[in-house]
Amino acid sequence: MEGIRIVSRRMIRPEPTSLPTGELPPEPETVHLTPWDLRLLTVDYIQKGVLLPKQPGGGENPVEHLASSFARALGRFYPFAGRLAVAEVKDGASPPSSISVSLCCNNQGAEFVHAVALDVAVADIAASLYIPRVVWSFFPLNGLLGADAATDSRPVLAVQVTELSDGMFIAVSLNHVVGDGTAFWQFMNTWSEISRSGGVSSSLSPPPVVERWFMDTCPVPIPLPFAKLEHILRRCENSPPFQECFFSFSAENIKKLKAKANDEMGGATATATAISSLQALLAHVWRCISRARGLAPCQETAYVLAVGCRGRMRGISPDYMGNAMVTGAVKSTAGEILEKGLGWTAWQLNRFVASFDEAAMSDALASWPRQPVFASLMNVQGGTAVMTGSSPRFDVFGNDFGWGRPVAVRSGGGNKFDGKVTVFEERDGGGSMALEVCLVPATLEKLLADEEFMDAVTTP
Repeated sequence: MEGIRIVSRRMIRPEPTSLPTGELPPEPETVHLTPWDLRLLTVDYIQKGVLLPKQPGGGENPVEHLASSFARALGRFYPFAGRLAVAEVKDGASPPSSISVSLCCNNQGAEFVHAVALDVAVADIAASLYIPRVVWSFFPLNGLLGADAATDSRPVLAVQVTELSDGMFIAVSLNHVVGDGTAFWQFMNTWSEISRSGGVSSSLSPPPVVERWFMDTCPVPIPLPFAKLEHILRRCENSPPFQECFFSFSAENIKKLKAKANDEMGGATATATAISSLQALLAHVWRCISRARGLAPCQETAYVLAVGCRGRMRGISPDYMGNAMVTGAVKSTAGEILEKGLGWTAWQLNRFVASFDEAAMSDALASWPRQPVFASLMNVQGGTAVMTGSSPRFDVFGNDFGWGRPVAVRSGGGNKFDGKVTVFEERDGGGSMALEVCLVPATLEKLLADEEFMDAVTTP
């Protein structure tokens, strides 16, 4: 594979549609950012994309059609066409040399890139257990952290449409400060619906809720106690090389893991929320990766999880456009999770998720402005931790842009490291899931040779 060639770049501005979305703001609107948003200034853009079959001939130019529908989707998600802005805070109550970061909805536009990679076929990506590194080049804004958009006035959203020999890859990069995975896939679902309907559909979900949710005691905007954003940027350097594999798990195999985990715990799950399918699968992965890494029994290992706040906190709409998720780590020793079994390991994940109630989340939100702590992937590197992002609940394969459902989903190079596991729904639905697993080559080789792990994997 020789890689890709960039054909064109352009900035696309929101276009109002005939859909019942309301009008664009008549003048620049400022969206102040919450602790959930600001803590992600230090992480990479969200990068996810869908692999599509080749469009039948004789129709409208697919790239121009996608650019037009993209503009209409931005009409609903107009903050994604804005820019992050930094301002000095001088209110007397904040420490000297404080700044604030906000999202200015000035409609400057989102970037739209057209590329070709005619020596890459759909099967090179969809049928390969190992993910070819060329996939990373399908994504725009590679290597940028959230704060870079504020210091360099870069777009917070960019897409790249790459034409392949027999298909197309639509890749989206979204600054994590302005939205989480839920907001990301809501935008994708809206864009694909407008694309396949020609912009005349009235079946779209309600418009996103742009206004951010703050606790009553939170200062708005939140002052950050330093003079420049560069003071918080820490880029991961000299990280070990890793490879990526894409594993599918059938609904039947996941049911077996879930049943085994709950059976092993017996009475524990009878008086609390039972171990879920996802918790059983992630516990299975944690155990098998720890074994493949050859961790000593006394060595500590952690599983870092992202927990959604929609549905856990009152006042957060399902259509909330900002970040509404928190992360935390379940810690144990390698010996415990391997010796005590799948059920015990899944139960630790289950109890950890259950601990994120409204009171705990409110306490964390209230304390953050007083002592800001920013997310860092360097804290989970080192060859002992596993971290999972995304969700099997996101509607990935409903993104039909007008010529067929996606063949596959893949992510870019953002926020990747040894131990990163990204979870997706699987194409056949029905409770099946897929995992994109990043590990150093020696560990990944051992994982592929692990019979317990591979027995649960669905072979194409």
